[in-house]
Amino acid sequence: MRENLAKTYDPKEFEDRIYKMWEESGSFHAEVNEDKKPFSIVMPPPNITGKLHMGHALDQTLQDVLTRYKRMQGYSALWIPGSDHASIATEVKVVNKIREEEGKTKEDLGREEFLKRVWDWKKEYGGTITRQCRKIGDSCDWSRERFTLDEGCSKAVRTFFVRLYKKGLIYRGNRLINWCPSCHTSLSDAEVEHEDKNGEYWYFRYPAAAEGDPDIVVATSRPETMFGDVAIAVNPKDERYSGIVGKKVILPLVGREIPVIADPYPDPEKGTGAVKITPAHDMNDFQVGQRHNLEILSCIDEDAHMNALAGKYQGMDRYECRKQWVKDLSDAGYLVKIEDMTIPVGTCYRCHTVIEPMMSDQWFVKMNDLAKPALEAVKNGETEFIPERFVKIYNHWLENIQDWCISRQLWWGHRIPAWYCDDCGEIIVEEEDPAVCPKCGSKHIHQDEDVLDTWFSSGLWPFSTLGWPEKTKDLSYFYPTDVLVTGYDIIFFWVVRMMFSGIEATGKAPFKYVYLHGLVRDSQGRKMSKSLGNGIDPLEEIDRFGADALRFMLSNGITPGNDMRYQEEKILSARNFANKLWNASRFVIMNLYDEEGNAFPMADGEGLGLDRTDDFSGISLKTEDQWMISRLNDAVRYVTDSIDKFELALASQRIYDLIWNEFCDWYVEFVKKRLWGDDEEDKKVVRFVLNMVLKNMLELLHPFMPFITEEIWGYLPHAPKESASQKNGYLISAAWPKYSENRHFEEDEKTIASVVQVITAIRTIRNEAEAKPSKELSAYILAAGDARTRLESAKRYILDLAHVSELRFISNQTEAPQDSSSKTIAHAQVFVPLDELVDYTEELERLRKEEKRLVQEVQRAEKKLSNKGFTDKAPQAVVEKERTKKTEYEEMLKNTREQIRVMEAKKG
Repeated sequence: MRENLAKTYDPKEFEDRIYKMWEESGSFHAEVNEDKKPFSIVMPPPNITGKLHMGHALDQTLQDVLTRYKRMQGYSALWIPGSDHASIATEVKVVNKIREEEGKTKEDLGREEFLKRVWDWKKEYGGTITRQCRKIGDSCDWSRERFTLDEGCSKAVRTFFVRLYKKGLIYRGNRLINWCPSCHTSLSDAEVEHEDKNGEYWYFRYPAAAEGDPDIVVATSRPETMFGDVAIAVNPKDERYSGIVGKKVILPLVGREIPVIADPYPDPEKGTGAVKITPAHDMNDFQVGQRHNLEILSCIDEDAHMNALAGKYQGMDRYECRKQWVKDLSDAGYLVKIEDMTIPVGTCYRCHTVIEPMMSDQWFVKMNDLAKPALEAVKNGETEFIPERFVKIYNHWLENIQDWCISRQLWWGHRIPAWYCDDCGEIIVEEEDPAVCPKCGSKHIHQDEDVLDTWFSSGLWPFSTLGWPEKTKDLSYFYPTDVLVTGYDIIFFWVVRMMFSGIEATGKAPFKYVYLHGLVRDSQGRKMSKSLGNGIDPLEEIDRFGADALRFMLSNGITPGNDMRYQEEKILSARNFANKLWNASRFVIMNLYDEEGNAFPMADGEGLGLDRTDDFSGISLKTEDQWMISRLNDAVRYVTDSIDKFELALASQRIYDLIWNEFCDWYVEFVKKRLWGDDEEDKKVVRFVLNMVLKNMLELLHPFMPFITEEIWGYLPHAPKESASQKNGYLISAAWPKYSENRHFEEDEKTIASVVQVITAIRTIRNEAEAKPSKELSAYILAAGDARTRLESAKRYILDLAHVSELRFISNQTEAPQDSSSKTIAHAQVFVPLDELVDYTEELERLRKEEKRLVQEVQRAEKKLSNKGFTDKAPQAVVEKERTKKTEYEEMLKNTREQIRVMEAKKG
């Protein structure tokens, strides 16, 4: 006898086995095939330092749903996996490991040995997250797995850098940059996280340099930077200061004179309207300084300690200096007042240290010329954002973008391909390592020590992974990619950089759609974080509930661009859904094979041309069969349209309703009697419809719940021609169902919809009366016209599933029993006699038991309240509560005795 599915749904029994089967059979592999349309997605490369978190699980589930869907639609569907070298994060991890295990610094090891250690670390730990991706079911083409520091990506990075440099779009300059004192590297604007913190504004008096001129009071949140002040700025429209522009004031305690200048930057409504200008330690001040050709004086070093310009405070931490400096200014009479304020603070996105603006020689990308075509690509529809509202963020970032600092003071990463001649100072930037200086011929040249910003290489990901700068077949066929799936929180980190890099390198935007999803928050709506301890490990959830349940919960709970809350009851609901499908499939499979394990005739539709066509002329379908086929057909259209619009939650919910409500709860119940009857020809019909519908439902559900659907698929009978059209006969390569007008049966849908409403109404009446499900009832239906005709034709369904012994159709409400319970539905009204809902003998027995209980409660309360020890010593509130209980029990007893009287009268 052919085996059926296991009695109990246990995803641990088959998920790993099925994934191995897919991977070993090449089911994920995509090839250039001119007979097929291409579909391609690049996986946002997770850092090699990381492990799968709930954000990854959501991101990759959405990508996998789209990839499996397109693969089943017949596309050559390519999903490229890979990982990011993550310069800062990885270097920090290895530096810490070496310090903890060997007590050494990276400088102690030297660059070559340190990089060897990082590659060893990458070899040991770097594959962790890609192994975890397999647990969630990612159908990536692992034969094309890439790494941002692999040979191909490295060549692309170097080519792109040199190309931009020779076009004048990359330059080296001394500019104010964001510096992380902890990571010891520069950061781009996108790598600085801004947050509001409670802080203070100190108001200091700057004495006038000339006798008779007024002093100026200036507010600052960073008094430790005053050593680098080079001017006081006031707004030219601020009449309070019109007479002192051009005069000078004295830097308190330092004694240096600085000018008062007029500039539009100060806000007359903020503070005193006068602003100290410190170009070396503030981005806005730097721009003011550039406009007025002011000197740049730095007073803080790379460790965030004060330097020689700070005099006796040299060597102090910036915050230690702040405390002492403010005290000294106060003691000297320069502190006017202090205000508590909310201060915007920039922090490193990696270590969250407060960044320090600092003048430094760095490499930059000129952004204006690169930003314009990236803006135009979205404006003209070459790339569309889903949802569209995020275009505003994209545009705002590009329209206000500053030159991008791309050099990082690290060793792990793409080393900047620039060399310096020690003899003539020439800067050499070439794709191949130079041996001599092309200007003077000297061999005394050395390469720049810095590496490139990680986002520089990540920005090339959509095309470097396909072979660029070579003109490969993959690049020609799969690029531009179709859709980028990513979180809205990295629009400016990554999406913007891929857009302008892709257009600059290839002349085409890197993707047609940018599908942005939100964050997965905890059940209270908070962002998951280590500090809150509210993170949910997706691998633990997979172990508890299975990958399919996690995937379905994530895809069913997300809407484009919006955050979602992780709630355990939702993944439990998804697990229950899988269990429901499993049990229904077991029932179907049990009825498709005989005792020898052979499929019953027509179970696979072979020989009748029915399984994959719309011609049902050779088979006698009943109303419920045509209704089920029509509902399936409607779901195919709805699900297909929803996925095409990236409305994956709507698609998954429709599949859920189709399987749970329409198939399991109704169709299977409708046909059980036919399966167990004596009409062998009709049994063939039922088996065929059960098999066909279940397979189509599995096809619709497969992108969302691939493991359970593939497992069930393997137990179903398939026509030889159907199996031949699939790669290895697996569901992953089956064809996506198509909507057909020939599968639309409108009248049958209306009939069964009415039947379902009637049965539901009778069940509701039964439940409200607490009548046993086994108790047979009679029912009356008031309906007219087409509604009555449909219900009369479907009378047998109501009799069977509503457990009704007699069903009467009436034309007027007066024909219904006078004492009855009713429910109104569309175009009809349902009546059930009350006498039939109640078993008077049982109900009297129940009521008498209740009467006895209430008598005992009243007696207990009376005894307690008659006890002087209780009423005199117990708190008044407790005594009153007991009196209230006694009154309530007496009222309940009175009502129960009235119910007994009525029941005894009816029983007669």
